[in-house]
Amino acid sequence: MVFSGSKEVSLRPFRMSDKERLVELANNKNISINLRDGFPHPYNIDDAERFIKNCINQNPVLNFAIELDGLYVGNIGLVMGKDVYRKSAEIGYFLGEPYWNMGIMSEAVNLMVDFGFENLDIVRIHTGVFEYNMASQRVLEKCGFYKEAVFKRAVFKNRRIWDEVRYAKLKTE
Repeated sequence: MVFSGSKEVSLRPFRMSDKERLVELANNKNISINLRDGFPHPYNIDDAERFIKNCINQNPVLNFAIELDGLYVGNIGLVMGKDVYRKSAEIGYFLGEPYWNMGIMSEAVNLMVDFGFENLDIVRIHTGVFEYNMASQRVLEKCGFYKEAVFKRAVFKNRRIWDEVRYAKLKTE
């Protein structure tokens, strides 16, 4: 299962052979400062193997490698809601720093949203972005997400308290 976009960007399931490249891209403070603390820094080979094993064992597969012209450049995935939130999913992603500001993540987000709405029984995809991550906010807005709310002083990251900006996109009927 591979999903391709218009800029030679595609999403595909992870392979264990991605682990060295994942470490190369993920072991970067400029990546980790924009992600939840569950994303380790420094990021090592054991972290990569654990993550990829979890992705390979998913059913259905919800986490994908982002490729640019066949080269692994980042991750994107959905986390399904539970209980009364079971018709929603949270999107999360990261892109290796050498590939920032090239339109790759916008393409990947659009592919992931299409996958989610077409293949999963969901009506809503949402996420929270740290207030200082303006690039991610621009990606979401470019992909048709709307700003739902600002959760004031909701995040403790890098020894400071930050606002979290919540975005969502609804499935059109």
